[in-house]
Amino acid sequence: MRRAILSLRNRLFSGILIALLSAMGVTSAFAVLPVVDSQQQPLPTLAPMLEKAVPAVVNIVTATHITEQQNPLLSDPFFRYFFDVPQQPQPKQRTEQSLGSGVVIDAVRGLIITNNHVIANADEISVNLSSGKTLQAKLLGTDPDTDVALIQVSGKGLSALPMADSDKLRVGDFVIAIGNPFGLGQTVTSGIVSALGRSGLGIEGYEDFIQTDASINPGNSGGALVNLRGELVGINTAILSKSGGNVGIGFAIPINMARDIAKQLFETGQVRRGHLGASAQNVTAELAQAFGMKNQHGALVTQVSVGSPADRAGLQVGDIITEVNGRKIRRSSDIRTRIGMLRLGEEVHLQVVREGKVVKLKATVEEPKLSTIDGGKIHPSLTGATLAQIIEKTPRGDLELVAIVKIKPKSPAAMAGLKQGDMIIQANRQTIQSFSALARAVSDGGQLLLNIQRGEAAFFLIIK
Repeated sequence: MRRAILSLRNRLFSGILIALLSAMGVTSAFAVLPVVDSQQQPLPTLAPMLEKAVPAVVNIVTATHITEQQNPLLSDPFFRYFFDVPQQPQPKQRTEQSLGSGVVIDAVRGLIITNNHVIANADEISVNLSSGKTLQAKLLGTDPDTDVALIQVSGKGLSALPMADSDKLRVGDFVIAIGNPFGLGQTVTSGIVSALGRSGLGIEGYEDFIQTDASINPGNSGGALVNLRGELVGINTAILSKSGGNVGIGFAIPINMARDIAKQLFETGQVRRGHLGASAQNVTAELAQAFGMKNQHGALVTQVSVGSPADRAGLQVGDIITEVNGRKIRRSSDIRTRIGMLRLGEEVHLQVVREGKVVKLKATVEEPKLSTIDGGKIHPSLTGATLAQIIEKTPRGDLELVAIVKIKPKSPAAMAGLKQGDMIIQANRQTIQSFSALARAVSDGGQLLLNIQRGEAAFFLIIK
């Protein structure tokens, strides 16, 4: 029995090796193991390429200082006096650390691209090089909508990865993932491009992922996905897993997208996106049949804002957008991604199907015009806060909100605890999506109970 098992293993190994050699253009008439020794050609290996690529991928360690919350009653002088509560020490702070990866894209400037979720809310960012050196980094900017962040270090001996054109990737191309999974240290895994243009996953606001079966695990975030030339094709970002471990479905941001975002972050520290001024929905099989389409690719225009770039370009409700700047549109989320990657003032070329005919349109993306109002006109306690009706982009669709876009220091609104960037979700337990809804909710002029969204946190605030 033991002899039979060994024989089976030999046959399996022989078959695998022959398949590998055949893929490289080496053929054999016999299914036997080749003789390989110091006198023959070396075995195929990725080591020479990786020796150049690996030093450009760094390990990132962040530290976030968190103040532990104490019972609010302990901060009330009346409560402390009445119940004879002794003087409490200062709130304690604890430090949380997280691990991730990053890729050096400019060795001279010390620019490193990573994921926003790797460095989000970090007070300190450290970069560990493959040489063992540790450098302190500063944050240049982040774009949570694409999960891209740009940091910078100062030091010599950095190595940068050359970038490929990720638009030329094909399903089946070999790729290598480099990163720091589970904090183990620099790790390399291999696989292929499993799919392109993955979107609608609800991972980020703008999605155009490369899917790969190269093993990606926690800690790989922000690391490199490279081709067999050692060129950067993507930034590893997420995995699809119920257990938290790799199951062969990983996602990377295409480097063309990440590079454009990083360039804006380096120049201005932020990403300013334009809008087209149109809404669309997916084309179902029933809609495709109703509109006389052979397939259900594309996005059906459901609304065009008056005076918007889409309106001036001639886009109409009922048009089916099939291409944006020459790239196929499969679903409505593709349009949002394509437009969201354009800078203000850039032209966008649309191909639409209108009444069975192909029509080509051209528009220029513009900055959305905010409708604003002085909060004092709605309620005296909101005096000093400039409110705006905004559309918050989410993976589940557009969400209309009222946000505080500006606030005067020491104004009633500021003294009440409101800050710039706060979004008013509810007022007096009524959902708020417009100025008129807010005005109706506070029409009695009395006490305000506001449900505020501030960054990732949500809380209630009472304003008298």
